[in-house]
Amino acid sequence: FYFIMADVSGKLRIWDTTQKEHLLKYEYQPFAGKIKDLAWTEDSKRIAVVGEGREKFGAVFLWDSGSSVGEITGHNKVINSVDIKQTRPYRLATGSDDNCAAFFEGPPFKFKFTISDHTRFVNCVRFSPDGNRFATASADGQIFVYDGKTGEKVCALGGGKAHDGGIYAISWSPDSSQLLSASGDKTAKIWDVGANSLVNTFNMGSNVLDQQLGCLWQKDHLLSISLSGYINYLDKNNPNKPLRVIKGHSKSIQCLTVHKNGGKSYIYSGSNDDYAHYWDSETGENDGFSGKGHTNQVSRMAVDEMDQLVTCSMDDTVRYTNLSKRDYSGQDAVKMDVQPKCLAVGPGGYTVVLCIGQIVLMKDKKKCFAIDDLGYEPEAVAIHPGGGTAAVGGADGNVRLYSIQGTSLKNDDKSLEAKGPVTDLAYSHDGAFLAVCDANKVVTVFSVTDGYAEHNVFYGHHAKIVCIAWSPDNEHFASGGMDMMVYVWTVSDPETRVKIPDAHRLHHVSGLAWLDEHTLVTTSHDASVKEWSISYN
Repeated sequence: FYFIMADVSGKLRIWDTTQKEHLLKYEYQPFAGKIKDLAWTEDSKRIAVVGEGREKFGAVFLWDSGSSVGEITGHNKVINSVDIKQTRPYRLATGSDDNCAAFFEGPPFKFKFTISDHTRFVNCVRFSPDGNRFATASADGQIFVYDGKTGEKVCALGGGKAHDGGIYAISWSPDSSQLLSASGDKTAKIWDVGANSLVNTFNMGSNVLDQQLGCLWQKDHLLSISLSGYINYLDKNNPNKPLRVIKGHSKSIQCLTVHKNGGKSYIYSGSNDDYAHYWDSETGENDGFSGKGHTNQVSRMAVDEMDQLVTCSMDDTVRYTNLSKRDYSGQDAVKMDVQPKCLAVGPGGYTVVLCIGQIVLMKDKKKCFAIDDLGYEPEAVAIHPGGGTAAVGGADGNVRLYSIQGTSLKNDDKSLEAKGPVTDLAYSHDGAFLAVCDANKVVTVFSVTDGYAEHNVFYGHHAKIVCIAWSPDNEHFASGGMDMMVYVWTVSDPETRVKIPDAHRLHHVSGLAWLDEHTLVTTSHDASVKEWSISYN
Protein backbone atom coordinates (compact mmCIF):
# COMPACT_ATOMS: atom_id res chain seq x y z
CA PHE A 1 0.00 0.00 0.00
CA TYR A 2 1.84 3.00 -1.31
CA PHE A 3 0.81 6.43 -2.38
CA ILE A 4 2.59 8.85 -4.63
CA MET A 5 2.84 12.62 -4.69
CA ALA A 6 4.54 15.06 -7.03
CA ASP A 7 5.34 18.76 -6.88
CA VAL A 8 6.11 21.87 -8.93
CA SER A 9 9.88 21.30 -8.80
CA GLY A 10 9.60 17.90 -10.53
CA LYS A 11 10.17 15.80 -7.42
CA LEU A 12 8.13 12.65 -7.00
CA ARG A 13 7.85 10.85 -3.66
CA ILE A 14 6.44 7.39 -2.90
CA TRP A 15 5.24 6.78 0.67
CA ASP A 16 4.47 3.61 2.60
CA THR A 17 1.01 3.79 4.23
CA THR A 18 1.11 0.50 6.16
CA GLN A 19 3.04 1.92 9.12
CA LYS A 20 1.74 4.39 11.66
CA GLU A 21 4.59 6.70 10.67
CA HIS A 22 4.38 7.08 6.87
CA LEU A 23 7.84 6.22 5.61
CA LEU A 24 9.35 7.73 2.48
CA LYS A 25 10.09 4.71 0.27
CA TYR A 26 11.51 6.28 -2.89
CA GLU A 27 12.17 9.70 -4.32
CA TYR A 28 12.69 10.46 -8.02
CA GLN A 29 13.12 13.47 -10.29
CA PRO A 30 11.96 12.28 -13.73
CA PHE A 31 12.45 15.76 -15.26
CA ALA A 32 13.20 19.31 -14.15
CA GLY A 33 9.91 21.21 -14.00
CA LYS A 34 6.36 21.08 -12.69
CA ILE A 35 4.69 17.64 -12.64
CA LYS A 36 1.05 18.06 -13.74
CA ASP A 37 -0.30 14.48 -13.70
CA LEU A 38 0.74 10.91 -12.98
CA ALA A 39 -0.64 7.38 -13.27
CA TRP A 40 0.15 3.84 -12.05
CA THR A 41 -0.31 0.58 -13.94
CA GLU A 42 -2.84 -1.73 -12.21
CA ASP A 43 -0.04 -3.99 -10.87
CA SER A 44 1.51 -0.91 -9.18
CA LYS A 45 4.86 -1.56 -10.85
CA ARG A 46 5.09 1.22 -13.41
CA ILE A 47 4.54 4.95 -13.09
CA ALA A 48 3.92 7.54 -15.82
CA VAL A 49 4.46 11.25 -15.08
CA VAL A 50 3.97 14.30 -17.30
CA GLY A 51 4.33 18.05 -16.98
CA GLU A 52 6.49 21.05 -17.83
CA GLY A 53 9.93 19.52 -18.33
CA ARG A 54 12.74 21.34 -20.10
CA GLU A 55 14.17 18.57 -22.30
CA LYS A 56 11.17 16.25 -22.12
CA PHE A 57 7.56 16.49 -21.01
CA GLY A 58 7.04 12.98 -19.60
CA ALA A 59 8.59 9.75 -18.35
CA VAL A 60 7.59 6.13 -17.62
CA PHE A 61 9.63 4.10 -15.15
CA LEU A 62 9.60 1.22 -12.65
CA TRP A 63 8.44 2.31 -9.23
CA ASP A 64 11.15 0.50 -7.23
CA SER A 65 14.23 1.21 -9.36
CA GLY A 66 13.43 4.27 -11.46
CA SER A 67 14.50 2.36 -14.61
CA SER A 68 12.83 3.62 -17.78
CA VAL A 69 10.10 1.46 -19.36
CA GLY A 70 9.39 3.54 -22.41
CA GLU A 71 9.41 7.06 -23.80
CA ILE A 72 6.69 9.68 -23.82
CA THR A 73 7.18 11.54 -27.09
CA GLY A 74 4.93 13.01 -29.76
CA HIS A 75 4.21 16.37 -28.11
CA ASN A 76 5.97 19.69 -28.61
CA LYS A 77 4.39 21.54 -25.66
CA VAL A 78 3.58 20.97 -21.98
CA ILE A 79 1.70 17.71 -21.31
CA ASN A 80 -1.26 18.31 -18.98
CA SER A 81 -2.59 14.81 -18.42
CA VAL A 82 -1.68 11.12 -18.58
CA ASP A 83 -3.51 7.86 -17.91
CA ILE A 84 -2.74 4.15 -18.24
CA LYS A 85 -5.26 1.46 -19.19
CA GLN A 86 -5.91 -0.65 -16.09
CA THR A 87 -6.21 -3.95 -18.01
CA ARG A 88 -3.75 -5.79 -20.23
CA PRO A 89 -2.64 -5.19 -22.94
CA TYR A 90 -1.46 -1.89 -21.46
CA ARG A 91 -2.07 1.35 -23.30
CA LEU A 92 -1.12 4.92 -22.34
CA ALA A 93 -2.68 8.22 -23.41
CA THR A 94 -1.56 11.83 -22.95
CA GLY A 95 -3.09 15.27 -23.53
CA SER A 96 -1.09 18.42 -24.21
CA ASP A 97 -1.08 22.19 -24.75
CA ASP A 98 -0.27 21.45 -28.41
CA ASN A 99 -4.02 20.69 -28.84
CA CYS A 100 -3.27 16.98 -29.37
CA ALA A 101 -3.65 13.72 -27.51
CA ALA A 102 -1.18 10.87 -28.06
CA PHE A 103 -1.63 7.09 -27.89
CA PHE A 104 1.06 4.64 -26.74
CA GLU A 105 1.41 0.84 -26.65
CA GLY A 106 3.63 -1.07 -24.27
CA PRO A 107 5.45 -1.86 -22.10
CA PRO A 108 7.96 -0.66 -22.97
CA PHE A 109 5.69 2.20 -23.94
CA LYS A 110 6.18 3.43 -27.50
CA PHE A 111 4.48 6.28 -29.32
CA LYS A 112 1.82 4.93 -31.70
CA PHE A 113 -0.03 7.97 -33.09
CA THR A 114 -1.27 11.50 -32.46
CA ILE A 115 -4.95 12.34 -32.04
CA SER A 116 -5.75 15.78 -33.48
CA ASP A 117 -9.52 16.05 -32.94
CA HIS A 118 -9.36 18.96 -30.47
CA THR A 119 -8.81 22.61 -31.43
CA ARG A 120 -7.59 23.85 -28.03
CA PHE A 121 -5.44 22.58 -25.12
CA VAL A 122 -6.21 19.00 -24.09
CA ASN A 123 -6.63 19.24 -20.31
CA CYS A 124 -7.55 15.69 -19.29
CA VAL A 125 -7.36 12.10 -20.57
CA ARG A 126 -8.87 9.16 -18.66
CA PHE A 127 -9.28 5.43 -19.37
CA SER A 128 -12.46 3.76 -18.18
CA PRO A 129 -11.91 1.30 -15.27
CA ASP A 130 -12.68 -1.69 -17.54
CA GLY A 131 -10.16 -0.42 -20.12
CA ASN A 132 -12.59 -0.53 -23.06
CA ARG A 133 -12.69 3.23 -23.62
CA PHE A 134 -10.71 6.37 -22.96
CA ALA A 135 -11.93 9.96 -23.12
CA THR A 136 -10.19 13.28 -23.78
CA ALA A 137 -11.46 16.68 -22.60
CA SER A 138 -10.29 20.04 -23.88
CA ALA A 139 -10.47 23.80 -23.52
CA ASP A 140 -12.57 23.73 -26.72
CA GLY A 141 -15.51 22.38 -24.68
CA GLN A 142 -15.47 18.97 -26.38
CA ILE A 143 -15.13 15.43 -25.03
CA PHE A 144 -14.12 12.65 -27.42
CA VAL A 145 -14.37 8.95 -26.60
CA TYR A 146 -12.00 6.38 -28.13
CA ASP A 147 -11.51 2.62 -28.13
CA GLY A 148 -9.20 1.74 -25.23
CA LYS A 149 -7.26 -0.93 -27.12
CA THR A 150 -6.89 0.53 -30.62
CA GLY A 151 -7.34 4.28 -30.01
CA GLU A 152 -10.02 4.55 -32.72
CA LYS A 153 -12.56 7.34 -32.27
CA VAL A 154 -15.96 6.19 -31.03
CA CYS A 155 -17.93 9.44 -30.59
CA ALA A 156 -18.04 13.04 -29.43
CA LEU A 157 -20.17 13.38 -26.28
CA GLY A 158 -23.19 15.60 -26.87
CA GLY A 159 -22.62 15.35 -30.61
CA GLY A 160 -20.60 18.57 -30.72
CA LYS A 161 -19.77 20.70 -27.70
CA ALA A 162 -20.22 19.00 -24.36
CA HIS A 163 -19.87 22.27 -22.41
CA ASP A 164 -20.11 25.99 -23.19
CA GLY A 165 -16.71 26.58 -21.60
CA GLY A 166 -13.37 24.80 -21.42
CA ILE A 167 -13.41 21.38 -19.75
CA TYR A 168 -10.78 20.92 -17.06
CA ALA A 169 -11.42 17.40 -15.77
CA ILE A 170 -13.30 14.14 -16.39
CA SER A 171 -13.82 11.06 -14.24
CA TRP A 172 -15.41 7.68 -15.08
CA SER A 173 -18.05 5.91 -13.01
CA PRO A 174 -16.80 2.67 -11.36
CA ASP A 175 -18.87 0.57 -13.82
CA SER A 176 -17.38 2.43 -16.83
CA SER A 177 -20.85 3.32 -18.19
CA GLN A 178 -20.92 7.02 -17.29
CA LEU A 179 -18.55 9.98 -17.28
CA LEU A 180 -18.47 13.05 -15.01
CA SER A 181 -17.10 16.29 -16.53
CA ALA A 182 -16.16 19.63 -14.90
CA SER A 183 -16.06 22.89 -16.84
CA GLY A 184 -15.29 26.60 -16.74
CA ASP A 185 -18.94 27.21 -17.71
CA LYS A 186 -19.68 26.70 -13.97
CA THR A 187 -21.34 23.31 -14.47
CA ALA A 188 -20.51 19.66 -13.96
CA LYS A 189 -22.27 17.04 -16.11
CA ILE A 190 -22.89 13.30 -16.10
CA TRP A 191 -22.89 11.53 -19.48
CA ASP A 192 -24.16 8.11 -20.48
CA VAL A 193 -21.26 7.11 -22.73
CA GLY A 194 -22.94 4.09 -24.39
CA ALA A 195 -26.05 6.04 -25.36
CA ASN A 196 -24.09 9.29 -25.94
CA SER A 197 -26.65 11.22 -23.90
CA LEU A 198 -26.61 13.80 -21.11
CA VAL A 199 -27.89 12.39 -17.80
CA ASN A 200 -27.48 15.31 -15.40
CA THR A 201 -26.29 18.92 -15.29
CA PHE A 202 -25.08 20.36 -11.98
CA ASN A 203 -25.32 24.17 -11.98
CA MET A 204 -22.72 25.37 -9.50
CA GLY A 205 -23.46 29.13 -9.50
CA SER A 206 -22.97 32.30 -11.49
CA ASN A 207 -19.79 33.70 -9.94
CA VAL A 208 -16.37 33.45 -11.65
CA LEU A 209 -15.22 31.46 -8.61
CA ASP A 210 -17.90 28.82 -9.36
CA GLN A 211 -15.94 27.56 -12.39
CA GLN A 212 -15.35 23.81 -11.99
CA LEU A 213 -11.69 22.82 -12.23
CA GLY A 214 -11.66 19.21 -11.10
CA CYS A 215 -13.89 16.19 -10.48
CA LEU A 216 -13.78 12.68 -9.04
CA TRP A 217 -16.20 9.75 -9.13
CA GLN A 218 -15.21 7.58 -6.17
CA LYS A 219 -17.58 4.65 -5.55
CA ASP A 220 -20.93 6.33 -4.75
CA HIS A 221 -19.43 9.78 -4.22
CA LEU A 222 -19.31 12.46 -6.92
CA LEU A 223 -17.05 15.40 -6.13
CA SER A 224 -16.08 18.56 -7.94
CA ILE A 225 -13.72 21.37 -7.02
CA SER A 226 -14.47 25.04 -7.70
CA LEU A 227 -12.07 27.84 -8.59
CA SER A 228 -12.78 29.18 -5.07
CA GLY A 229 -11.12 26.02 -3.69
CA TYR A 230 -14.43 24.70 -2.35
CA ILE A 231 -15.04 20.94 -2.68
CA ASN A 232 -18.60 20.02 -3.67
CA TYR A 233 -20.34 16.69 -3.00
CA LEU A 234 -22.75 16.46 -5.95
CA ASP A 235 -26.29 15.14 -5.49
CA LYS A 236 -27.62 13.17 -8.49
CA ASN A 237 -31.18 13.57 -7.18
CA ASN A 238 -30.90 17.33 -6.75
CA PRO A 239 -28.42 18.72 -9.30
CA ASN A 240 -28.85 22.36 -8.23
CA LYS A 241 -27.80 21.85 -4.60
CA PRO A 242 -24.71 19.91 -3.50
CA LEU A 243 -25.09 17.44 -0.61
CA ARG A 244 -22.33 19.33 1.18
CA VAL A 245 -19.62 21.85 0.39
CA ILE A 246 -16.24 21.77 2.12
CA LYS A 247 -15.05 25.35 2.39
CA GLY A 248 -11.98 27.10 3.66
CA HIS A 249 -9.32 29.61 2.72
CA SER A 250 -7.33 29.07 -0.43
CA LYS A 251 -4.70 31.70 0.40
CA SER A 252 -2.66 32.62 3.45
CA ILE A 253 -4.60 33.50 6.59
CA GLN A 254 -3.52 36.83 8.10
CA CYS A 255 -5.59 37.11 11.28
CA LEU A 256 -8.15 35.46 13.53
CA THR A 257 -10.34 36.03 16.55
CA VAL A 258 -12.78 33.94 18.58
CA HIS A 259 -16.23 34.69 19.92
CA LYS A 260 -19.05 32.90 21.73
CA ASN A 261 -22.40 33.15 19.96
CA GLY A 262 -25.51 31.44 21.31
CA GLY A 263 -23.47 29.29 23.68
CA LYS A 264 -21.20 28.07 20.88
CA SER A 265 -17.61 29.10 20.31
CA TYR A 266 -16.78 30.31 16.82
CA ILE A 267 -13.43 31.04 15.20
CA TYR A 268 -13.26 33.92 12.70
CA SER A 269 -10.40 34.12 10.22
CA GLY A 270 -9.42 36.63 7.53
CA SER A 271 -7.08 36.05 4.65
CA ASN A 272 -5.33 37.13 1.48
CA ASP A 273 -8.28 35.88 -0.61
CA ASP A 274 -10.42 38.79 0.71
CA TYR A 275 -12.57 36.36 2.69
CA ALA A 276 -13.63 36.24 6.28
CA HIS A 277 -14.69 32.77 7.36
CA TYR A 278 -16.35 31.51 10.52
CA TRP A 279 -15.69 28.06 11.94
CA ASP A 280 -17.63 26.02 14.49
CA SER A 281 -14.89 25.23 17.01
CA GLU A 282 -16.37 21.81 17.85
CA THR A 283 -17.19 20.40 14.42
CA GLY A 284 -14.90 22.39 12.11
CA GLU A 285 -17.90 23.22 9.91
CA ASN A 286 -17.40 26.63 8.35
CA ASP A 287 -18.71 29.13 5.85
CA GLY A 288 -17.92 32.53 4.42
CA PHE A 289 -19.88 35.70 5.11
CA SER A 290 -22.60 36.47 2.57
CA GLY A 291 -22.73 39.70 0.58
CA LYS A 292 -19.88 41.73 -0.88
CA GLY A 293 -17.11 42.18 1.63
CA HIS A 294 -13.52 43.38 1.46
CA THR A 295 -11.84 43.52 -1.92
CA ASN A 296 -8.30 42.93 -0.69
CA GLN A 297 -6.37 41.21 2.10
CA VAL A 298 -8.07 41.23 5.51
CA SER A 299 -5.27 42.38 7.85
CA ARG A 300 -6.79 42.37 11.32
CA MET A 301 -10.05 41.54 13.09
CA ALA A 302 -11.66 41.80 16.52
CA VAL A 303 -15.15 41.37 18.01
CA ASP A 304 -16.61 44.38 19.84
CA GLU A 305 -19.12 44.48 22.71
CA MET A 306 -22.01 44.85 20.24
CA ASP A 307 -21.19 41.39 18.78
CA GLN A 308 -19.86 42.93 15.60
CA LEU A 309 -16.81 41.63 13.77
CA VAL A 310 -14.60 44.64 13.12
CA THR A 311 -12.14 44.10 10.25
CA CYS A 312 -9.60 46.26 8.46
CA SER A 313 -8.25 45.54 5.02
CA MET A 314 -5.80 46.66 2.36
CA ASP A 315 -8.84 47.97 0.47
CA ASP A 316 -8.58 51.02 2.82
CA THR A 317 -11.79 50.25 4.73
CA VAL A 318 -12.83 49.23 8.22
CA ARG A 319 -15.97 47.08 8.28
CA TYR A 320 -18.46 46.30 11.03
CA THR A 321 -20.30 43.01 10.45
CA ASN A 322 -23.20 41.76 12.56
CA LEU A 323 -22.28 38.29 13.82
CA SER A 324 -25.85 37.09 14.21
CA LYS A 325 -26.52 37.81 10.52
CA ARG A 326 -22.98 37.19 9.17
CA ASP A 327 -23.86 39.33 6.23
CA TYR A 328 -21.76 42.16 4.78
CA SER A 329 -23.71 45.34 4.20
CA GLY A 330 -22.45 48.38 2.32
CA GLN A 331 -23.35 50.98 4.95
CA ASP A 332 -21.11 49.39 7.59
CA ALA A 333 -17.87 50.02 5.68
CA VAL A 334 -15.88 53.08 6.77
CA LYS A 335 -13.34 54.47 4.29
CA MET A 336 -9.93 55.41 5.68
CA ASP A 337 -7.67 58.13 4.25
CA VAL A 338 -4.66 55.82 4.43
CA GLN A 339 -4.35 52.04 4.35
CA PRO A 340 -5.22 50.48 7.74
CA LYS A 341 -3.08 47.63 9.07
CA CYS A 342 -4.15 47.00 12.65
CA LEU A 343 -7.07 47.72 14.98
CA ALA A 344 -8.30 47.18 18.51
CA VAL A 345 -11.79 47.45 20.02
CA GLY A 346 -12.70 48.60 23.50
CA PRO A 347 -15.74 49.28 25.68
CA GLY A 348 -18.02 52.20 24.85
CA GLY A 349 -18.11 51.53 21.09
CA TYR A 350 -14.49 52.63 20.58
CA THR A 351 -12.16 51.31 17.87
CA VAL A 352 -8.58 52.46 17.44
CA VAL A 353 -7.26 51.91 13.92
CA LEU A 354 -3.60 52.09 12.96
CA CYS A 355 -3.07 53.26 9.40
CA ILE A 356 0.27 53.87 7.70
CA GLY A 357 1.65 56.88 9.60
CA GLN A 358 -1.66 57.63 11.29
CA ILE A 359 -3.80 56.69 14.33
CA VAL A 360 -7.58 56.97 13.95
CA LEU A 361 -10.11 56.89 16.81
CA MET A 362 -13.59 55.67 15.89
CA LYS A 363 -16.74 55.66 18.00
CA ASP A 364 -19.99 53.93 17.05
CA LYS A 365 -18.74 53.20 13.51
CA LYS A 366 -17.71 56.81 12.82
CA LYS A 367 -14.29 58.43 12.61
CA CYS A 368 -14.00 61.06 15.31
CA PHE A 369 -10.28 61.80 15.74
CA ALA A 370 -6.98 61.26 13.95
CA ILE A 371 -3.34 61.86 14.82
CA ASP A 372 -0.94 62.41 11.93
CA ASP A 373 2.77 63.29 11.95
CA LEU A 374 3.49 60.71 14.62
CA GLY A 375 7.25 60.73 14.22
CA TYR A 376 7.24 56.89 14.24
CA GLU A 377 5.48 54.09 12.36
CA PRO A 378 2.69 52.45 14.43
CA GLU A 379 2.56 48.63 14.07
CA ALA A 380 0.27 47.21 16.78
CA VAL A 381 -2.46 48.46 19.11
CA ALA A 382 -4.40 47.21 22.13
CA ILE A 383 -7.10 48.89 24.24
CA HIS A 384 -7.16 48.29 28.00
CA PRO A 385 -10.18 46.08 28.94
CA GLY A 386 -11.34 48.80 31.32
CA GLY A 387 -11.26 51.33 28.48
CA GLY A 388 -9.62 54.74 28.65
CA THR A 389 -6.14 53.70 27.49
CA ALA A 390 -4.76 52.57 24.16
CA ALA A 391 -1.25 51.15 23.87
CA VAL A 392 0.41 51.61 20.48
CA GLY A 393 3.59 49.73 19.58
CA GLY A 394 5.96 51.28 17.07
CA ALA A 395 8.61 50.12 14.65
CA ASP A 396 11.05 52.21 16.72
CA GLY A 397 10.83 49.71 19.60
CA ASN A 398 8.65 51.86 21.89
CA VAL A 399 5.09 51.42 23.17
CA ARG A 400 3.25 54.72 23.65
CA LEU A 401 0.16 55.14 25.81
CA TYR A 402 -2.77 57.25 24.68
CA SER A 403 -5.84 58.33 26.69
CA ILE A 404 -9.25 57.98 25.08
CA GLN A 405 -11.12 61.11 26.18
CA GLY A 406 -14.62 61.39 24.72
CA THR A 407 -14.06 61.79 21.01
CA SER A 408 -10.36 62.52 21.15
CA LEU A 409 -7.12 60.67 21.69
CA LYS A 410 -4.39 62.22 23.83
CA ASN A 411 -0.76 61.19 24.03
CA ASP A 412 0.08 60.51 27.71
CA ASP A 413 3.78 61.21 27.02
CA LYS A 414 4.55 57.84 28.55
CA SER A 415 6.47 55.28 26.54
CA LEU A 416 7.61 51.77 27.39
CA GLU A 417 10.72 50.28 25.90
CA ALA A 418 10.52 46.93 24.11
CA LYS A 419 13.64 45.01 23.11
CA GLY A 420 13.14 45.67 19.40
CA PRO A 421 10.59 46.85 16.79
CA VAL A 422 7.15 46.00 18.19
CA THR A 423 5.23 43.38 16.15
CA ASP A 424 2.20 42.78 18.42
CA LEU A 425 0.91 43.54 21.91
CA ALA A 426 -2.04 42.52 24.08
CA TYR A 427 -3.54 43.29 27.49
CA SER A 428 -4.47 40.41 29.78
CA HIS A 429 -8.26 40.02 30.15
CA ASP A 430 -8.19 41.39 33.71
CA GLY A 431 -6.13 44.39 32.55
CA ALA A 432 -3.29 43.66 34.97
CA PHE A 433 -0.56 43.03 32.36
CA LEU A 434 0.51 44.25 28.93
CA ALA A 435 2.54 41.76 26.87
CA VAL A 436 4.66 43.13 24.02
CA CYS A 437 6.49 41.01 21.44
CA ASP A 438 9.15 42.28 19.07
CA ALA A 439 11.29 41.54 16.05
CA ASN A 440 14.27 40.74 18.31
CA LYS A 441 12.63 37.46 19.48
CA VAL A 442 11.67 38.76 22.94
CA VAL A 443 8.37 39.09 24.84
CA THR A 444 8.29 41.79 27.53
CA VAL A 445 5.44 41.85 30.05
CA PHE A 446 4.64 45.11 31.84
CA SER A 447 2.62 45.33 35.06
CA VAL A 448 -0.20 47.84 34.53
CA THR A 449 -0.96 48.13 38.25
CA ASP A 450 2.67 49.03 38.98
CA GLY A 451 2.63 51.95 36.58
CA TYR A 452 3.67 49.80 33.61
CA ALA A 453 6.88 48.64 35.29
CA GLU A 454 8.68 45.79 33.53
CA HIS A 455 7.43 42.57 35.12
CA ASN A 456 9.25 39.82 33.23
CA VAL A 457 11.12 39.14 30.01
CA PHE A 458 10.63 35.93 28.00
CA TYR A 459 13.25 34.42 25.68
CA GLY A 460 12.93 31.26 23.57
CA HIS A 461 12.00 32.07 20.00
CA HIS A 462 14.72 31.73 17.36
CA ALA A 463 13.22 34.29 14.98
CA LYS A 464 10.96 37.34 14.92
CA ILE A 465 7.79 36.96 17.02
CA VAL A 466 4.68 38.03 15.11
CA CYS A 467 1.65 37.45 17.33
CA ILE A 468 0.61 37.18 20.97
CA ALA A 469 -2.59 36.24 22.84
CA TRP A 470 -3.60 35.93 26.51
CA SER A 471 -5.31 32.89 27.99
CA PRO A 472 -8.62 33.60 29.80
CA ASP A 473 -6.88 32.54 33.06
CA ASN A 474 -4.67 35.69 32.86
CA GLU A 475 -1.71 33.58 34.02
CA HIS A 476 -0.59 32.28 30.63
CA PHE A 477 -0.12 33.75 27.19
CA ALA A 478 0.92 32.33 23.82
CA SER A 479 3.35 33.72 21.26
CA GLY A 480 3.94 32.66 17.66
CA GLY A 481 7.06 33.37 15.62
CA MET A 482 8.70 33.14 12.22
CA ASP A 483 10.56 30.08 13.60
CA MET A 484 7.31 28.03 13.19
CA MET A 485 7.19 27.85 17.00
CA VAL A 486 4.36 28.55 19.39
CA TYR A 487 5.20 28.97 23.08
CA VAL A 488 2.71 29.12 25.94
CA TRP A 489 4.33 31.11 28.76
CA THR A 490 3.57 31.45 32.45
CA VAL A 491 3.56 35.11 33.55
CA SER A 492 5.14 34.50 36.95
CA ASP A 493 7.87 32.15 35.69
CA PRO A 494 9.60 32.64 32.31
CA GLU A 495 11.22 29.20 32.64
CA THR A 496 7.88 27.36 32.72
CA ARG A 497 6.60 27.08 29.19
CA VAL A 498 4.80 24.75 26.80
CA LYS A 499 6.51 24.45 23.45
CA ILE A 500 4.68 23.59 20.19
CA PRO A 501 7.36 23.04 17.52
CA ASP A 502 6.39 23.07 13.82
CA ALA A 503 2.88 24.27 14.70
CA HIS A 504 2.35 24.86 10.98
CA ARG A 505 5.04 23.10 8.98
CA LEU A 506 4.89 25.06 5.76
CA HIS A 507 4.73 28.60 7.12
CA HIS A 508 5.01 30.59 10.32
CA VAL A 509 2.03 31.22 12.59
CA SER A 510 0.15 34.39 11.64
CA GLY A 511 -2.47 34.54 14.40
CA LEU A 512 -3.36 33.17 17.85
CA ALA A 513 -6.50 33.14 19.99
CA TRP A 514 -7.80 31.19 23.00
CA LEU A 515 -11.18 29.43 22.99
CA ASP A 516 -10.84 28.60 26.70
CA GLU A 517 -8.08 28.13 29.28
CA HIS A 518 -6.92 24.87 27.68
CA THR A 519 -7.68 25.37 23.97
CA LEU A 520 -5.49 27.48 21.71
CA VAL A 521 -6.27 28.26 18.05
CA THR A 522 -3.53 29.06 15.54
CA THR A 523 -3.61 30.16 11.91
CA SER A 524 -0.87 30.41 9.35
CA HIS A 525 0.07 31.39 5.83
CA ASP A 526 -0.47 27.70 4.98
CA ALA A 527 -4.23 28.59 4.86
CA SER A 528 -5.16 26.29 7.74
CA VAL A 529 -6.71 26.79 11.18
CA LYS A 530 -5.62 24.46 13.99
CA GLU A 531 -6.90 23.84 17.52
CA TRP A 532 -4.51 22.71 20.27
CA SER A 533 -5.25 21.25 23.69
CA ILE A 534 -2.86 22.82 26.20
CA SER A 535 -2.09 21.12 29.50
CA TYR A 536 0.24 22.40 32.21
CA ASN A 537 2.13 19.72 34.12
